[in-house]
Amino acid sequence: MSTLLVDAGNTRLKWGVLGDGCIHDTGHVLQAELADHGIAILRARIPRNVDAVWVSNVAGPTFATRLAGVLSAHCDCEVRFVHTSREALGLRNAYDDVRQMGVDRWVAMVGAWHSLHRAVVVVDAGTAVTIDAVDSDGQHLGGQIIPGIGLMARALGSATSDIPVFEISDESTARSTGMFGRSTEAGVANGAVNAVIGAIERAVDVLNASGCEPVTVLTGGDASAMLPALAKTPNYRPNLVLDGLAALLDHDQ
Repeated sequence: MSTLLVDAGNTRLKWGVLGDGCIHDTGHVLQAELADHGIAILRARIPRNVDAVWVSNVAGPTFATRLAGVLSAHCDCEVRFVHTSREALGLRNAYDDVRQMGVDRWVAMVGAWHSLHRAVVVVDAGTAVTIDAVDSDGQHLGGQIIPGIGLMARALGSATSDIPVFEISDESTARSTGMFGRSTEAGVANGAVNAVIGAIERAVDVLNASGCEPVTVLTGGDASAMLPALAKTPNYRPNLVLDGLAALLDHDQ
């Protein structure tokens, strides 16, 4: 049996096929491209010879309805949307109302916990950056949500007169992974990256102080900008949400 796994985020839609115990045929498309050309372009990119489709979606209910229609017709099978739960695979959610937690955060934590079974700080660096702490018993301790590096840069450009609006590219972050920039663009890029790095490393320090000694698990579209700036090399998992979906699917069977 093969299953199409889909991670529909605010910036990107990612997919992979789970079969024979591994995820293959991975790919992604920007949400901006879907907005420009229509969601039907997925038919030319996403594999169709699958038995089921599992989706993690944070792109909104309207997008979910459109996506379900395209995928069910394209793959000729049921499309199942995963939801945040109180507990899964030994991981326990700290939220009072689990419906308030984005399903991508939950599924990413499930993926990290299922593969490591130890204390983790799970970082998803996308449009927003989420930082979630899990102790060595699988208890989610809570999390933080902060603007992503691109959102920080756009906010500065929009709210000030002398800082231009620009996108932080992989190239600009590669040039600007130190502490002090020598141009306005480098200063904004460094400031945004180091603000996120500071939040991640503070979370790790707090868990270390409690005796947990966590592993930092990093995913998300901006993860590559974080990698060279972190003091300790993290466990980089570019398809962590897909990994979490695979773990949930395996448990469901």
